[in-house]
Amino acid sequence: MKMYRTILPALAGLLAVTASEAQTIKVKDQIVEKADSTLIVGMTFDLSKIEVPSNRSVVCTPVVTAGDSARALTPLIVSGRDRHILYERTGRTYGTHNEYELRRENGKEQTFEYTTRTPMAPWMKKSEVALVTDVCGCGWENLMNDRSPLFPINFAEPVVLRPLLAYRTPEAEAVKARSIEGKAFLDFPVNKITIYPDYRNNPRELAAIRATIESVKDDPYATITEVWIKGFASPEGTYANNTYLAENRAKALRDYVKSLYRFEHATFSVDFEPEDWEGLEKRLEEMNLPDKAELLAIIRNPEPRDLDKKEWKLKTLNGGTSYKILLRDVYPALRHSDYVVKYNIRNFTAEEAKSLVYTDPKKLSLNEMFMVAQLFEAGSDKYNEVFEIAVRMFPDDPVSNLNAANTAIRTGQLDRAESYLAKAAEGDEKQLALASVRMLRGDLDGAETILKRLENSAVCGEAARANLEQIKAKRAE
Repeated sequence: MKMYRTILPALAGLLAVTASEAQTIKVKDQIVEKADSTLIVGMTFDLSKIEVPSNRSVVCTPVVTAGDSARALTPLIVSGRDRHILYERTGRTYGTHNEYELRRENGKEQTFEYTTRTPMAPWMKKSEVALVTDVCGCGWENLMNDRSPLFPINFAEPVVLRPLLAYRTPEAEAVKARSIEGKAFLDFPVNKITIYPDYRNNPRELAAIRATIESVKDDPYATITEVWIKGFASPEGTYANNTYLAENRAKALRDYVKSLYRFEHATFSVDFEPEDWEGLEKRLEEMNLPDKAELLAIIRNPEPRDLDKKEWKLKTLNGGTSYKILLRDVYPALRHSDYVVKYNIRNFTAEEAKSLVYTDPKKLSLNEMFMVAQLFEAGSDKYNEVFEIAVRMFPDDPVSNLNAANTAIRTGQLDRAESYLAKAAEGDEKQLALASVRMLRGDLDGAETILKRLENSAVCGEAARANLEQIKAKRAE
């Protein structure tokens, strides 16, 4: 526009149209496109409502603005009849001076299809197009304060919230103590305490015990520390005799195991429970007997304290019909030996643990799994997978749940994340995760409240401040 005023100085005084007339210029059908490094702006000027005297012009200059930045686009000069003739005599064209000019035919419907291009600047990605209407020959720069907003430009990438999170390093286990347990239903001749390996179901039961022990014994990473056995008898017979049977049948199983294996650092422990009344109650609850309620009432009543008398009540209830069913279907299962094989697993380097985390994760501590995760890129599929394995292996651990919640947040599984957070370790890391869930659910106010409390946290202050910046950017888009 400065060039325009320089070439036609004698006509400056003719560029006068009343402001009220200029404001009736309308713009519609806006189009904004970005092609490589060029911004393309198109619109339709509707001039039908203005009257331009024969010797005057109106200069309409679209301007792209954003903050303190502004760039004028190709101006449109709307001229009266005489002014139009004078303009044509100058020889100016769009090609030579990058400006449009047309004659206003007063009183008629008249539009102009406007298109222009300008180099794209970074600040234009989020800007607006305004219209500066010059009716005084003052130039668009001087009239910028009176510009009329037309439409926005928004090529800025939408703000995608990616909250920063804080994982917690699990404490290393001083000793990686593990155990494996089982239940054996060995058959003994009546009132006998000697194990006969070929008697009834004993071959199968003893084979299961050996398989359990050998699964640990043959593990090159494991050292058996204890074999614990507890014997149970059923309430049938006297309490004194059942005490003898439960204790000595457990010892017989201990001696059987000791005869097969020599464990340098292992101890053998024996415990016993003369009568498994708890097991009887549980099994009876699952049954459908006519006098089930009466039987349970006898079992649950603290009186009589003499268990032989209590067992006699069961035996004689309603003629003993239900007792016979218990004797046949329930009591045999109450004569069992529970066993636990306790062992320690040696510690692993991160590289050793890397292969075990997929093949045998139960050998790893939570700390070792965390070390494996650090071998992968944060947020990668493998990184996330390790934390999922960790929470499966340690489902009630507060730290495994915290870290699994972070992984679920990263992958957008917010319901799962909240489930993990319910069991997660308390602290700033958990609060950061809760704020992150709120961010992703669109509760920016709630997230902001939590994050402001964490801004000075030694653990996650930096992440909290970064998340607050994301919220600020999201609100401004």
